[in-house]
Amino acid sequence: MSQHTIDELRSGGRVLRIARWSEPVMHAPTEPVTSFDEDLHTLIRDMFATMERAEGVGLAATQVGRGLAVFVYDCPDEDHHRHVGAICNPEIELPTGRDRRLEASEEGCLSFPGAYESLARTDRAVCRGVDPWGEPVEVVGTGLLARCLQHETDHLNGIVFGDRLSNRSRRKLNETQERLAHLYPDDWPITPRRTSASEGQPADA
Repeated sequence: MSQHTIDELRSGGRVLRIARWSEPVMHAPTEPVTSFDEDLHTLIRDMFATMERAEGVGLAATQVGRGLAVFVYDCPDEDHHRHVGAICNPEIELPTGRDRRLEASEEGCLSFPGAYESLARTDRAVCRGVDPWGEPVEVVGTGLLARCLQHETDHLNGIVFGDRLSNRSRRKLNETQERLAHLYPDDWPITPRRTSASEGQPADA
């Protein structure tokens, strides 16, 4: 049992640029974490800082340009209990057969900022891996947390949630993102999101 807690890694990080879906790192499988050292801990601190600045509930290493199998999360479950952590080398287990229940809900991605589209995912997920110190960890997710665990594990397998949409839904998602892209500087969230008024752009519809 690890004597460490995730609170050790939730402060002191620097905000990094979030990669966009168009970048190759977002579509390539990641390498497993093998060294649970200070370099990894620094990356995790930076990921927490970046996720917080971007107001996200999860962030994968690929989203900050690193092809490493680790993600962080700060997300509520269906009972509104907050869960915070970091998982390395995650494997996701989803219900099957009669236990499999799909829940359609709007989903977004910090690497495709501003756009949301409904996507059906299972309402429960179990994610297993190791913590930032190499100790086994298991997270049982319901509600938004289940969606988050599936979304972030997808990222580490080179999958973005747009890949799971129908062609029609993907077109709608792309149209929304194109309309709002001007609000997000290339180095966002290092540079904050612009406001429509200050940039002379039309207000969001």
